[in-house]
Amino acid sequence: MTNGNAATGLRDLNAGIPDAAQLKGAVSAVYDDVASWSRTGDFWNWGMHCPELLNELNGLRPNFNAGVSDGFSEQLYFQTLRGLPYTANDFRTLKVLEVGCGMGEGLNFLTRLIDPARAVGLDISGAAIRRANAILARGDRLTYVEGDAESLPFEDGEFDLVINVESSHNYPDVEKFFREVARVLKPGGHFSIIDVFDPRSNQRFRSSLQQNVTEFDWIAERDVTENVKSAIRQRMAPGSFFRKEYARKQMPLRARIIGGLNGAHYAGADFIGHKDTLSKVLELARIRTKFVGEYESYRHHLARRG
Repeated sequence: MTNGNAATGLRDLNAGIPDAAQLKGAVSAVYDDVASWSRTGDFWNWGMHCPELLNELNGLRPNFNAGVSDGFSEQLYFQTLRGLPYTANDFRTLKVLEVGCGMGEGLNFLTRLIDPARAVGLDISGAAIRRANAILARGDRLTYVEGDAESLPFEDGEFDLVINVESSHNYPDVEKFFREVARVLKPGGHFSIIDVFDPRSNQRFRSSLQQNVTEFDWIAERDVTENVKSAIRQRMAPGSFFRKEYARKQMPLRARIIGGLNGAHYAGADFIGHKDTLSKVLELARIRTKFVGEYESYRHHLARRG
């Protein structure tokens, strides 16, 4: 999603909703709901597991996840910085925007790693933004704003770096989002996007977005599908940090139904082809919509604003 990963739940709710305004309303409603039961230290997305990335992250911030998380979501956020042409000193001068920040935990984590001059998180969920500002905001250095990814409430050229993590697949008009990112980026600024793709969205990304949004030079791509699947499998294992935390949550019945047994649906079980008995029964009874997206890959793309 980011933050609390209701992404799979959103895909369920998105089925059969053709109108963009209705779709955005559904997205906002789900995240508002998640904000009511999510806790600090929750997983924020499907996560990824990469030993090389983990070693580098531990070198920068030893024991970064000790007692508070399983570290997979942090690795996915750290991946957004890979390939960027910035030194540690460069990062401290940047103005950074995250679009689709959820409850802000991921951006908060990144800012404590790179200490940018200013960081702003934007999300369509008012409840998520209120929670982020109440718990995580740090004066002018880290703030959170409610807003629409397709109509960003910022000035032209306001940011040096825009990131987007496991979020854009929920946007009705991704090309409009890309154009807005190009608008708010300074010339020479960078766009780092990491998300899940089905065959149709992957083809559209390559044949439409990369060609039609001419303000960007696409400079790098990394397929992290197996790394993401590894994190999901580890979260679903008996006795995992994720399973223990999920069991402790005080969640409404509706959220439990969407989450499935041990929260497998939230954790991305469908992406690895796992289907527990409860999920099958709920789908047959139409209590929960069948998983809509036939997602095939998870990719990180980097672009430079011309």
